[in-house]
Amino acid sequence: MTSGHAIPQGLHFVAESAVRGLAVAERRVENPLATVICVHGGLDRGGSFARLARRLELFDLIAYDRRGYQGSRGLGPLGLDYDVEDLLALARREVGHSPVIYFGHSFGGVVALGAALREPSLAQQVIVYEAPLPWVRHRESSRTILSDDPQYEAEVFFRRMVSNRAWERLSDLEQQSRRLDGPALYSDLALLRNGATPFDLSQLEVPTIYAHGDAYHLEYYRALCQDLREMNPLIDARELQHVGHGAHLSHPDLLASLILSTWRERCVLE
Repeated sequence: MTSGHAIPQGLHFVAESAVRGLAVAERRVENPLATVICVHGGLDRGGSFARLARRLELFDLIAYDRRGYQGSRGLGPLGLDYDVEDLLALARREVGHSPVIYFGHSFGGVVALGAALREPSLAQQVIVYEAPLPWVRHRESSRTILSDDPQYEAEVFFRRMVSNRAWERLSDLEQQSRRLDGPALYSDLALLRNGATPFDLSQLEVPTIYAHGDAYHLEYYRALCQDLREMNPLIDARELQHVGHGAHLSHPDLLASLILSTWRERCVLE
């Protein structure tokens, strides 16, 4: 998402971002209800939120490539703390313009929750979709040990999360681009598998929605949501029907509806 990186329709490259070297794109509307800052997951990029941006007609939307990914590779993966600070820097620029909603997909949800905990006054709502929270409820994985080859891990991850067939359809250049995101993915995966607790969600002060689909691991997500509700009454759950993990790509209409309806609910409660 730099000037040399293609921006999908619906998002426009920002020449001067809040963090030097961070590739940021946005879509602005007149009189927005709020600004949605989207945080992508592992082996993804900010441009994948373009479909969602086109459907959120009442919101400003900001999306960016996290450190080590795509247009932000030059910053290198430096870990969760830096990811959180990048998101906070983007949110600070919206102060006085409109309320802020964090939308985090997968590992991006971990970043969004970390940012809300670190500086709760900046975001008025957090929405995460299938964020991995193994320190709250562990889910058995068929492959728990990482190799020492980040590029290999990127290919394995893509094949597992998308499909072998989809990987084979990628051009050599596209496959290499994904492999170059390997160090950033490796950093994400290592955090989730080190057994540590990066933050305490019982201390979360920002109203939060944990959303998930019903296509995979349904019972796990339902149990996780129950854990979260018991841990913190500010965390609510939403289950989307007939939706898998890549909801922002496959079902952007449902996610846009979720963001709009939960924001309106929050405004009514105020």
